[in-house]
Amino acid sequence: MPSTLPDGEPAPPDGSLPASALLSLGHRPLGIYVHVPFCASRCGYCDFNTYTARELGGGASQLSYVDTAIAEIRLAAHVLGPDTPPVETVFFGGGTPTLLPSEHLAAIVAEIHERIGLARDAEITTEANPESVTARSLQRLRQAGFTRVSLGMQSAREHVLAVLDRQHTPGRAAAAVREARAAGFEHINLDLIYGTPGETDQDWQASLDAAVEANPDHLSAYALIVEAGTALARRVARGEIPAPDDDVLADRYEQADVALAQGGYLWYEVSNWSAGRSARSRHNELYWTGADWWGIGPGAHSHIGGVRWWNVKHPSAYATLVEAGRSPAHAREVLSPQARRTEQIMLRLRLRDGLPLTLLSADGRRAAVEAVGYGLLSRVEHLAGRAVLTLRGRLLADAVVRSLLD
Repeated sequence: MPSTLPDGEPAPPDGSLPASALLSLGHRPLGIYVHVPFCASRCGYCDFNTYTARELGGGASQLSYVDTAIAEIRLAAHVLGPDTPPVETVFFGGGTPTLLPSEHLAAIVAEIHERIGLARDAEITTEANPESVTARSLQRLRQAGFTRVSLGMQSAREHVLAVLDRQHTPGRAAAAVREARAAGFEHINLDLIYGTPGETDQDWQASLDAAVEANPDHLSAYALIVEAGTALARRVARGEIPAPDDDVLADRYEQADVALAQGGYLWYEVSNWSAGRSARSRHNELYWTGADWWGIGPGAHSHIGGVRWWNVKHPSAYATLVEAGRSPAHAREVLSPQARRTEQIMLRLRLRDGLPLTLLSADGRRAAVEAVGYGLLSRVEHLAGRAVLTLRGRLLADAVVRSLLD
């Protein structure tokens, strides 16, 4: 099961926010994240806050979830007030949001539009497993105003999918891309995972080739991480399969960067590539640039004006609080200016657009000069006043961040 929530400080039962946080509304983009915590089955590597029907227990259900989510949207509208700027991005994540009926997802979007307001060009995304959508369901989502779909492909090799406990066949993700295109989706993402035990260089290349051939306008590639408490971690601990090798993961990343560049995709965040600026995930950019978002659903995190909070994890506890008219927040923290600056450095450095050197201390700027010398930051961009990771720097991004913060 997923890790426990941080402690933080008590969150007000009515969900109220400090006046300083509300005064800053409108200075940054506002997004809504909707967490749908249901899965048909649990993937062996997953430690997200998700539940199969067997794990869910009583007190909550997929069919009633739309009502509790709508209740929290109404709470958000009340807390944020009448001067809230229109929502620029909505992202349904999980879990598997498309296990819910399309009409329920549409009803949540409609409630956001009615209670808070959507920007005219709002990006509305749902994650989906390839086997959880059909040509007809994708058509219904597009008709409901969804503009983007993110499909969990992970691999094009059957034996790799089996190790990951994925349920779809190797070709299903590409078929779902075709169905999404036919439904009118212009923006489609495929998620890939590299470094699965038993995956060869040839397997990974086949996955990259299949993903590029499917012709989405966005691709994400993530190294497999063995999270504590997962079925995968237990298999590794028993010696059934080896843990991912760091050197192999680095080779896989370089292999991905070459293949995706040849396919017309440009990296814009360490793990994300797009076929042009308009294809970037605007919602994820909102996170990476420290904007504002309200997280709906059990375990969802939110950030408004330097205040971060996180909801109770279990759907039953979440439903009980929301139905009683109370905030489902488990706890919150008010970020200090230093903490917000640290987060900006950590996140903005991962972007192709880079980190303004003005955010660094004198020691940090000296460390940036050293990083240029080591080939970790681009010399050209450094002269323009920004820290931008080289390919080698992307492989060592966490270490580069630490050096700039020291």
